[in-house]
Amino acid sequence: MTTQEFIAAAFLEDVGSGDYSTLASIPADAKGKAVLKIKEEGILAGMQLAQDIFHHLEEDAKFTLYKKDGDAVNNGETAFIVEASVHTILKAERLVLNCMQRMSGIATLTNKYADKIKGYKTKILDTRKTTPLFREYEKQAVRIGGGYNLRMGLYDMIMLKDNHIDFCGGIEQAIQKTNEYLAANNRNLKIEIETRNLDDVRRVLAVGNVHRIMLDNCSPELLEEAIELIGGKYETEASGGINLDNIISYARTGVDYVSCGAITNHAVSMDLSLKAHKI
Repeated sequence: MTTQEFIAAAFLEDVGSGDYSTLASIPADAKGKAVLKIKEEGILAGMQLAQDIFHHLEEDAKFTLYKKDGDAVNNGETAFIVEASVHTILKAERLVLNCMQRMSGIATLTNKYADKIKGYKTKILDTRKTTPLFREYEKQAVRIGGGYNLRMGLYDMIMLKDNHIDFCGGIEQAIQKTNEYLAANNRNLKIEIETRNLDDVRRVLAVGNVHRIMLDNCSPELLEEAIELIGGKYETEASGGINLDNIISYARTGVDYVSCGAITNHAVSMDLSLKAHKI
């Protein structure tokens, strides 16, 4: 879904057949401006999307930008001022706020995780635990906050998780069938496989033909053993039960990546407001 398709669908959901509150009370030719005010500390995200939303309704909407995506912001600061038709401002207000508040919340939480492991080789990854149809922007917010995207969906990377392995009949069968499928269909996709214990890791190493080994719900101590066993042959990723309180203990193991669904599905939206003024 393109940005314009997303915006059009969002307006169809929100505006429907018309913004009758505005149509009933505001002259069609009324002009105004609105100030995007920041009401709490965090990392700002969604500035470009906000401009795209306004310009979708009114190409000539004028922006004065005071902040950019990735800026650390504080209560009382201004992100932008927009000048446009009052009808445009009132129609766009909620969609702009919903998107920016959500994205800024994710960027802020991601930044907290990234700051915790600054100085270690480990990188923080997101997951597919995202809002339907808003994944592109939530993953963009992760990048703005200092994290990395694991995969955009089921189509751009192979991830053989416990259910795949169990339905397939085992680790060896899952790896073999996956490589055969990729070769037969001429698809060049990286393969990641989930392991649950050291025996699983040994079985993967015996077969090979993967790019990354995920250690799921492992303690830092077990993870360290697994990384030593893997010996740099494959990328490593830790997942499951990782939070702000324990992420440093995982980073100390030297694992390449830590994936954390919390950076998207536990993020709290940032408090922002769009205050209107007549011209």
